[in-house]
Amino acid sequence: MSKCKASGYRFIGAGTLAVGLGLSLGMVSAAQAAAEPIKIGVISEESAVAGASISKSAQLAADEINARGGVDGRPIQIIAYDDHSSASDGVRAFQRAANQDKVVAIIGSYISEVALAMEPWSARLKMPFVTPGAASNDISKHVHDDYDHYKYTFHGWMTSAFIAQSICDFSHDVLVGQFKMKTTVVMSEDAAWTKPLDERYLECLPKAGLQVLDHIRFNPDTSDFTPIFNQIEAKHPDTITTGISHVGVQPTVQWHDQQVPIPMTGQSSQATTTSFWKDTNGATEGVITASAAAPGVAITPKTVPFVDAYSKRFGASPAYCGFTSYDLVYILADAIKRNKGSTDPDQMVVALEKTDYVGTIGRWQFYGKNDQFTHALKYGPDYINGINLQWQNGKQVAIWPKSVANAKVKFPAFVKVQQAAAN
Repeated sequence: MSKCKASGYRFIGAGTLAVGLGLSLGMVSAAQAAAEPIKIGVISEESAVAGASISKSAQLAADEINARGGVDGRPIQIIAYDDHSSASDGVRAFQRAANQDKVVAIIGSYISEVALAMEPWSARLKMPFVTPGAASNDISKHVHDDYDHYKYTFHGWMTSAFIAQSICDFSHDVLVGQFKMKTTVVMSEDAAWTKPLDERYLECLPKAGLQVLDHIRFNPDTSDFTPIFNQIEAKHPDTITTGISHVGVQPTVQWHDQQVPIPMTGQSSQATTTSFWKDTNGATEGVITASAAAPGVAITPKTVPFVDAYSKRFGASPAYCGFTSYDLVYILADAIKRNKGSTDPDQMVVALEKTDYVGTIGRWQFYGKNDQFTHALKYGPDYINGINLQWQNGKQVAIWPKSVANAKVKFPAFVKVQQAAAN
């Protein structure tokens, strides 16, 4: 895959596989070779554990679509860019994708600050834009408040409010229901996506049965979590409810090495990929995190085949935003197909608003113009409501909801909980 520097971001390259019916993978039919490709831009954080899943998953989906003949004979071409986790680099990549590379839609970023910086350019350039992992409520709020201007943006992952609600539901069912926990400390990085996350935490955790003893927001550049863990231990909570995505390795390693006797639950985005075990040298054992899916868990008939294909090709399972990025390439292709091949941005908006697609993480539909979270992913048991997984013996297992759980919760020996309560 070619790499070159351009305008402050790294242009990763583009890969296209176009395969005619009955031909082996890698052979291009004459009809497809002559067809104009459908270019989809993918802007991701290639140096981040979670962000790297975005471009890989999008390319995998494109290859599969092209192996089946593309979209009415037109191959999907992924043009990928590295934004280096920078809002300014993300905007430059967005501008290049739209103005120079002539993409028809952009899948971009799992970082809310980056997605929010690109969102106004989606409006200005009338470029369909879907974030596969950013969570800030403001993304869909902008669409709701100024639909005519921002209608080109779609929110392809649960909003922060929905993530928090899912974690509160898990806490009620498992931490309170099974382990009889009564208290927690909220520990979140100071970022755009965690402001609404924490607001909902502080509202729904008490309703779930967990009194919040303290609320800590830390700088994502924090390198030493010792004072934070000391502050938490002094409160003697039954669990720590996290909101971390930009960081992950450092707090997890220090939690383990300092033998903090309190379970880590909540949202740890980097822990959603199987490479996190190696990244933390096994310190993630016992960590619980919300996610989109887990290896071996058939949320839909498409989940396990995708994880298997991704793992075989890239050597690790995808992060949560890899699942959504993969689904989104199929959703964009479906929208274009339903538009009879048209990539007109306004027609694509109409088609995306009518999305009803069963992907790897559940049933995809977007909230409408008059809903509070316009163009956000619908949340609920009939749509997307996520899962909770735990690291056990070096592997991710699903522990909630009960309908997909394949293991019981268990913690490392240094974590002090009422183990008998779970039996």
